Amino acid sequence: MQWEWRHGLRNDDVACHGSIDDHRIHVTEWGAVENPNVLICVHGLTRCGRDFDVLAQRLSDRYRVLCPDIAGRGLSDWLNNKADYNYPQYVSDMVRVIAKTGQKTVHWVGTSMGGIIGMLLAAQPNSPITRLVINDIGSFIPKAALQRIGTYVGGYPEFDSINAAVQAVRAVSPFGPLSDQQWHDLTVPLVCQNTAGKWHFRYDPAIGGAFKEGEIGDVDLSEFWNAIRCPVLVTRGEDSDLLLKSTFDAMCQKPLVRGVTFAQTGHAPMFQDDASIGLVREFLLATT
Repeated sequence: MQWEWRHGLRNDDVACHGSIDDHRIHVTEWGAVENPNVLICVHGLTRCGRDFDVLAQRLSDRYRVLCPDIAGRGLSDWLNNKADYNYPQYVSDMVRVIAKTGQKTVHWVGTSMGGIIGMLLAAQPNSPITRLVINDIGSFIPKAALQRIGTYVGGYPEFDSINAAVQAVRAVSPFGPLSDQQWHDLTVPLVCQNTAGKWHFRYDPAIGGAFKEGEIGDVDLSEFWNAIRCPVLVTRGEDSDLLLKSTFDAMCQKPLVRGVTFAQTGHAPMFQDDASIGLVREFLLATT
């Protein structure tokens, strides 16, 4: 398919270690390999690294951009120990991805789950992350939003066509005002066709295990948020239920933090247009 090769992207794999065996993390990469300025872009819960195609292409003149598929998603391996679908494992895997670049510092853009992974890494002493974009996630996540996600994550529906898959994604993804072509481009990498000719999502249903086991409650990440010392851009969809306005406003009071809200958008902004990409680019390339 054309989308596999457009704009000169490269594909690579990183060997990572789980609790019982190894697994492979797939990475889509843009920009010059020899560029010491590295940007890591990490996707949301059921998404994949191809969400960042447009942003990565636009930033590849200044960065070597790596967009990994988190374990169990996209072209990365599914984990044999399903209990390893957790944040300590994801952080460990991303440490391996960063190490493969050979650089001691990186910039980071993370949407939802990718933002949480970025926060956990940035909160560590001597973190490699020196500038951080957190997209529509924050220091507090209300249980109502997690319960909503739990209604669909981990399902394994089949679709008769790509168009049917696109419509299913649109039904649960308030990404804001996107064109039909943009919705198509954001869906194609998420699905694959089985031998019966049906289409299904390219992720392990077990990634939703945390939403099926026990009672879902609020999540407080303030301990990690308060430990972050690098400059941060927090982006929020105006209608988001994961990053509440009250949480967003409180986060923006912290030194070195800038906040931007995108109108007519829920969870989460997807950085598909000139304005949103320009904001991210301006922040990442700033010197203060």
